[in-house]
Amino acid sequence: MMALIESSSNDMVDANEKASVHLSRKLNKLLEARLDTDKETLDALRDLSTFFTENTIKNRRNLRSEIEKRSLKVNEEFLDSFRDMKEALDSLYEDVAAMNECCCDMMNRLKSTKAQTHDLINETTKLQAESQKIQMKQEVTQAFLDTFHLKADEIKVLRGTRDGGLDENFFSALAKVKKIHNNCKALLRSSQQTAGIEIMESMALQQEAAYERLYRWTQSECRLLNVEVPEISNLLSQSMESLQDRPVLFKYSLDEYSNARRAAVVRSFIDALTRGGSGGTPRPIEMHSHDPLRYVGDMLAWLHQTTASEKEILQALLKKCFIKDLESEIQVSLAHITEGLCRPLKVRVEQVLMCEQGAVILFKLGSILKFYLHTIRQVINTEAALLNTLEEMHILSQKMFYNSLTCHCNKILEKIEIPPADLGPPEALKQTLSLLREVLSCQDACLVSIDDRQRDVPQILSTIVDPLLQMCHVSASKLASADMATYLANCIYMIHSTLMLFEYTDQQLEMLQAQIDAHLDTLVSEQASTIVGQLGLGALYTSLQDFQPKQGPLSSLPGCDALAIQTAVKKLDTFLTAPDSLTIPQSILLMSASLRQTLRKRSMELLCNAYSQIYEAVHLPSNSYMDPLLLLPRTPEQVKTLLV
Repeated sequence: MMALIESSSNDMVDANEKASVHLSRKLNKLLEARLDTDKETLDALRDLSTFFTENTIKNRRNLRSEIEKRSLKVNEEFLDSFRDMKEALDSLYEDVAAMNECCCDMMNRLKSTKAQTHDLINETTKLQAESQKIQMKQEVTQAFLDTFHLKADEIKVLRGTRDGGLDENFFSALAKVKKIHNNCKALLRSSQQTAGIEIMESMALQQEAAYERLYRWTQSECRLLNVEVPEISNLLSQSMESLQDRPVLFKYSLDEYSNARRAAVVRSFIDALTRGGSGGTPRPIEMHSHDPLRYVGDMLAWLHQTTASEKEILQALLKKCFIKDLESEIQVSLAHITEGLCRPLKVRVEQVLMCEQGAVILFKLGSILKFYLHTIRQVINTEAALLNTLEEMHILSQKMFYNSLTCHCNKILEKIEIPPADLGPPEALKQTLSLLREVLSCQDACLVSIDDRQRDVPQILSTIVDPLLQMCHVSASKLASADMATYLANCIYMIHSTLMLFEYTDQQLEMLQAQIDAHLDTLVSEQASTIVGQLGLGALYTSLQDFQPKQGPLSSLPGCDALAIQTAVKKLDTFLTAPDSLTIPQSILLMSASLRQTLRKRSMELLCNAYSQIYEAVHLPSNSYMDPLLLLPRTPEQVKTLLV
């Protein structure tokens, strides 16, 4: 018994120890647990706090049962929810089974129907394939017809209406005919040659008929353009573009247009001459026929304006054309249009030129004709009757101008004036130089090119200056040498002064200056001879020029002795006090102060040279002059200083 008790007590002790160990482990586990990171424990405690509100013994004892009740309640709720879902799934299963049964029934019925309609389906498939083929053939046929045939309305447009009018549809149809005709070439290269030939022939007939109708319409429209200010319609420009494929018809149409415009331009020119503009503004050109420059200038200005306008109208007519020589066609037509103006213009300009016009007016008319000839040539750059007419008129004006100058010069040569007493230029020379100034001044006022000036000025000068010089020489033929030199120097100086005012006169100026210098040499020689003779140095200077050493000393020659030299020195001293006392009268009559100054300077230089030669000869011992310093006390440098 004791043993049993001891055994029981030992067992109890062991059980207590085990329980104590087990509790210790749990406590340690709880102490070691980190509740702040244990989400499940926190959730459990949070849920526990919803019904464990008071920490009493009763509540702690009933906690387990309470938890189990709550767990049982949750399970019951889950069971109820699962029962509802099972019932729904059962209902769904029944519906799916019913649908499966229905589908099986339908499949059976379809199989039965398919077996019964198999032949019908095959037939339908064949018919659909044939329908697609027919549809494709229809599309191909329609495309072929659109490409190679004309529609009924297009054929009707090409054939035209009774009034013969055209519209944009005609050109569209004509373009389609041309396109079909070109597309037939593709058929000829394929196996459809017969169809291609037939279609090409049909389109060729349609095309020719259309071009014939287009040509008649174009000619009719061109005839209506014979008004002063025509309007070129877009249809007419398009018709000229289409007629390019028929060069002959295009040429005939352009000729018809040119004829119509030619008649209109001539009529407008006559109206401008006689009637003027609408309402009297501008006034008729012929009202200014009394003023040759304005009369001819107005006609040429109207002509230039009309030529430029006609070119613009032609360019508007042919703006859609693309032929290679289009500009040449425009120029030929423009030349034909303006050809009608040649006759009335030529008659009137010739009438003006043939009247007794002055040289200045004729020169201005020639400049105007030359200017408008160059200006219109920029518009018409081909051979044209109008340009030839203007060229003829310009040549005629130049001829009349030079004839006028020649007549004027012939008149002054027929009646040559006697030189005036002051040996100044004659009145005829002054009048002719005044005419020359007016003519050359016209070049600045007129629109004359530089090349024309360089060409005209020498010819004008040769026409006037040469006869003037001839007149002056004939007029001076009976004068003494000094008077002739003075008279000719004055005349030539006036001509030279006139030419210096104008360009391109360098050659003539050089020639005139040479003549002035030659006449001035004569006066210098006369002046120097007069001074040397008056001073008594003439015999000594002449002997010195011809002196030979074998003749003996110079002092032994007549007029070269010491007494003659002393007399000459006294006269020289008197002359040095008044160098102008021995001036010849002709030097005073020179018009130019510069010529007078040059004459005096060169004369004094000759005198100084003569004195220098005499001085050297007197101081030579071989000439046997006693006391040469007393004979000639002044050195050549001193004399030169006093004179020059």
